[in-house]
Amino acid sequence: MAEQITKSKKNVKKRFFEVKVPMTAAKIELYAASAEELNNKIIIMDLTKNLRGKNLELKLRVKAEGENLTAEPISARLVSSYMRKVVRKGTDYVEDSFEAECRDMNALVKPFLITRKKVSRAVRNALGEEAKSFLKGYVKVRTVKELFEEIITNKLQRQLSLKLKKIYPLALCEIRIFEIAGAKRAVDKVSEEVKAE
Repeated sequence: MAEQITKSKKNVKKRFFEVKVPMTAAKIELYAASAEELNNKIIIMDLTKNLRGKNLELKLRVKAEGENLTAEPISARLVSSYMRKVVRKGTDYVEDSFEAECRDMNALVKPFLITRKKVSRAVRNALGEEAKSFLKGYVKVRTVKELFEEIITNKLQRQLSLKLKKIYPLALCEIRIFEIAGAKRAVDKVSEEVKAE
């Protein structure tokens, strides 16, 4: 009986399935026996060529609707080798990590800032606090999908850089990691409904 099952699995013909990624122009083709087999499969897409050398990796989850396959982003992350390359001697960097509430989900945000020269601890703390408060407010009124698009197109980073310029001009302003941390808690949704009434 076991031999028959293994033989039938070997005879299944595999082919390439096209996966649509709505926020990028890139085409992905995955090799499988059926579209259902690819449902919930996680793939990593390198956007270095599209972003002119910025090593951004996009982690996507494939969703199957019949024969149509679409990939939705789970996280966007700058490669660590790229981060080491951009940090120069005679500069300081500011890192932070916090969970922020989006319009539809919770997200983990890790900004990464590099100053043009060495700065005092007070300036670094001020940059970190201002970045955190700006990002929490910015993220709250947007959906996760909108935020992924803005990170890929560099819109979010540009706005954050302009905001922080008042404290100290930056050499680099990036979102090192942005990933979905989970669905909004039921308590949050109930409190929003109460406020609306």
